[in-house]
Amino acid sequence: MAGFCQVSVEDMVEHLIILTLALLVDRVTGDPERLWRRIPHPVVLFGHAIGFVDRALNNEHDPAQVRRTRGVSAIAALLVLSALLGVLIGWLLDPLGTAGLAIEVILVSVLLAQRSLADHVSAVAVALKTNGLAGGREAVSRIVGRDPETLDAAGICRAAIESLAENFSDGVVAPAFWYALFGLPGLFAYKMLNTADSMIGHKSPRHRAFGWAAARLDDWANWPAARISAGLIAVAALLRSGPTAARRAVGCVLRDAGLHRSPNAGWPECAMAGALDLSLAGERRYSGVVVREPRLNPAGRYQAETGDVGSALAVFWMACTALAVVVLILALAAATIS
Repeated sequence: MAGFCQVSVEDMVEHLIILTLALLVDRVTGDPERLWRRIPHPVVLFGHAIGFVDRALNNEHDPAQVRRTRGVSAIAALLVLSALLGVLIGWLLDPLGTAGLAIEVILVSVLLAQRSLADHVSAVAVALKTNGLAGGREAVSRIVGRDPETLDAAGICRAAIESLAENFSDGVVAPAFWYALFGLPGLFAYKMLNTADSMIGHKSPRHRAFGWAAARLDDWANWPAARISAGLIAVAALLRSGPTAARRAVGCVLRDAGLHRSPNAGWPECAMAGALDLSLAGERRYSGVVVREPRLNPAGRYQAETGDVGSALAVFWMACTALAVVVLILALAAATIS
């Protein structure tokens, strides 16, 4: 539980052991709705802080350069404050010994998204099966930003699979990565940044300038995790379906990841497309605007089905298992060094 810039080998071992346990806890418990109906989720608190600075500093009548400068200052301040909050909580937990470690395991598990992500994606397939297009569209609208009313059944399934792959990187691997390196300060700073990107990092007229820094920093922060996620999905494809699926996953990443409009999302999405032999991406509609993107793995099937969502979830859980195993191996290796 060391400070943000004072991470020793011993601290790294502790982070990795806590992270291994947190991954297991999150896998089993997820985000209990009863708890978060009574108290606000930490990400909700981060969202309140971001909304406050957006309302206070992002005046639509100011010049774009002024708004961009204020956006840079705002995200810098939010990141510093969130990292300092992590340092403070670490200091408070240190004297508690084993109890402090247990609390930190729970806190880290809360900021991982394995179970909640899987539950949301699974709900799309269930709704599509039980309530048809209307149910599938309603369920998928909770996890993607595209216009759900334009999606047919195959489009709903592709959207769910793409969201699963991308959020495996953003919601599981990236927070695990930054916690492993820097503990609670790194985890809190990353979650603040990622939340800011989702709230103000898009290119709407209001946020194009003010959210520029948040979007660029989020791209940078997710760069390592996106590549790690693609590798974990390829490993999962190998373990689940054999070397052919793994080769497809790796081949699609090497060939098509750079075609994606995001510098990061294409990596896990391509790996998932190859693992399932599906074709993902292509034409989409956001707020009435048609966005035409190249297909990822164009040789794969484009008519995804609910069974493919189940297959994607199986790959996802195998990749999560691979992540936990890798973290544990790194903990044991670091412990031998220390």
